[in-house]
Amino acid sequence: VLLKDLTREQQTERMRADFVAHASHELRTPLASLLGFIETLQGAAKKDEVSRERFLALMQTQAQRMKRLIDDLLSLSRIEMNAHQRPTGTADLTQIALHVRDTLAGLARDAGVELRIDSPGPLPVRGDWDELVQVIQNLVENAIKYAASGKLIEVTGKRAGEECELVVRDHGPGIAEEHLPRLTERFYRTNAQESRSRGGTGLGLAIVKHILNRHRGKM
Repeated sequence: VLLKDLTREQQTERMRADFVAHASHELRTPLASLLGFIETLQGAAKKDEVSRERFLALMQTQAQRMKRLIDDLLSLSRIEMNAHQRPTGTADLTQIALHVRDTLAGLARDAGVELRIDSPGPLPVRGDWDELVQVIQNLVENAIKYAASGKLIEVTGKRAGEECELVVRDHGPGIAEEHLPRLTERFYRTNAQESRSRGGTGLGLAIVKHILNRHRGKM
């Protein structure tokens, strides 16, 4: 008698099916909006200039939402393909944090948030510059979008033994404890409506997790 445990295969297949269902749903919603706007512009609002301008702006928003989602899906796919290849280059976490601060300065300013970097000096790690920028930018951007009420975001770097540690801290409302274990799941959101309204795809923290796994890091 030969017994084979198929639990892992079944879990993987279920995860794949869930992923396809979630991705399809996330794309279907803005696509349905676009089709509705196009039908309206071809019909009732065909000669209504005011409505046309308003619908075109809404169509642009929905198209940008689909683009962000597709970009994140492609990014996640690329990272997963290289998951077992550890980066060979070197990147300085302090320089990356400063780069992210400059990149997001406009967004922080518009949100009325001070973005403060505190690091003792260079923090070189074995890693891919672009991917680590993506990690830190995602965390800081989330803090700006969802915790702007705290008015301050602190990015602190330090050495922890042989490792380097970077902390992104906001002073906003925080996240309820029951959500914490699932934050890095694909398409998991603590508040789906708020996330979509702020341009979130539900994939950002999943991308962060996979990048850090590739770098043999942890979050």
